[in-house]
Amino acid sequence: MLSIAFAPCYAHPLPAGHRFPMLKYELLPEQLLHEGTATAADFFVAQPPPDEDILRVHDADYYQRLRLGQLTRKEERATGFPWSRELFEREITILGGTIECARRALVHGVAFNIAGGTHHAFRDRGEGFCLLNDQAAGAAWLLAHGHATKVLIVDLDVHQGNGTAAIFREESRVFTFSMHGGRNYPARKEQSDLDQPLADGTDDAEYLQLLAETLPRLLADVQPDFVFYLAGVDVLATDKLGHLGLSREGCRRRDELVLGLCHQHRLPVVVCMGGGYSEGIIDIVEAHANTFRVAAALF
Repeated sequence: MLSIAFAPCYAHPLPAGHRFPMLKYELLPEQLLHEGTATAADFFVAQPPPDEDILRVHDADYYQRLRLGQLTRKEERATGFPWSRELFEREITILGGTIECARRALVHGVAFNIAGGTHHAFRDRGEGFCLLNDQAAGAAWLLAHGHATKVLIVDLDVHQGNGTAAIFREESRVFTFSMHGGRNYPARKEQSDLDQPLADGTDDAEYLQLLAETLPRLLADVQPDFVFYLAGVDVLATDKLGHLGLSREGCRRRDELVLGLCHQHRLPVVVCMGGGYSEGIIDIVEAHANTFRVAAALF
């Protein structure tokens, strides 16, 4: 069984010409159902969580201003999205979906959020299409309820998980690992527990070798009892914002490596989709769908 969080509000309307590909949140569930990788029973409707689940990782003042639409113009521009009540509802629903995924992964071994991976959100601000940090909230929820003692966040989006790194800078129970484009956004990087910057144009062979050398060692050293995996597909060579050189097959093998190790070590894992900005929407949807196909074959 694949537990998959989804809600209609994930596909939020944006101004014409906006570079964020909201369409993928409609097409990806349709593709998974069409090909039989998932059934309707695998999906559950994400719901907003109690405020306390958000306030474990976000400042009350920031959350209140976000809820009421009181961000400054500068703050709003930094998020990349025009504020609306509907956008706020989308963001808290995505975060709630990731927390519910954590609950379900404890039972089923793996759970997916069709959206999520909002790793540029800090405690007190949003950046880069991220307003609230869903994987940070999920990790904090697990720790608060005694469902985990050590959480590993494997962030393989092409952009560094700067918000996540900052949120957990003083939290020894969460280990943040970010493997990302070294010269890509954000210009000012935070310090994760382990950062692996990559050169522009890094291809399948170099990327997969480095990940295969790093991740097993991390599992042995950190000894997590829960994993969050940010499976961004902006590592593709076709991505407009990525600058790496991975093929769709290389991206699939990346997922196979991460999810295979989680399965081998019996580590519950929550997977969030993260970024993807290829010109062709089929490249984005197919690369994301591969992540689900890999999990369906393993779990």
